[in-house]
Amino acid sequence: MATNRTFTMIKPDAVANGHAGKIIDHITQAGFKIVALKYTRLSTEMAGNFYGIHRERSFFGELVSFMTSGPIYAAILEKDNAVEDFRKLIGATDPQKAEPGTIRNLYAKSIDANAIHGSDSDENAEIEGNFFFSQFERF
Repeated sequence: MATNRTFTMIKPDAVANGHAGKIIDHITQAGFKIVALKYTRLSTEMAGNFYGIHRERSFFGELVSFMTSGPIYAAILEKDNAVEDFRKLIGATDPQKAEPGTIRNLYAKSIDANAIHGSDSDENAEIEGNFFFSQFERF
């Protein structure tokens, strides 16, 4: 059963390139309500824990290094069918394969520096949202 919340993170490349405001506008124009938003920087430990599922993969060290290279915006979003609709809004991981008008098509540089994270399931949306926000930080 689809829920009405998902998690997103605007990644360091998009923040450094001045795209965070445009991305947030894109998200709200698509009908998502921001119920929690945090501007922060991941420590190596935090990034390693967040991406722990990839710990054994060859790209893990590069991923952690990239995600700690600058500040990020973490957000919990609300909309009917949030996870699926948000995945469509952000587009394919590889911006060269992302549909025109999607966030990654517009703002990502590469498959590695792909501007934005979006939860891939309702379960992960809850886990990832709880990683960054306590219940007291949400509207």
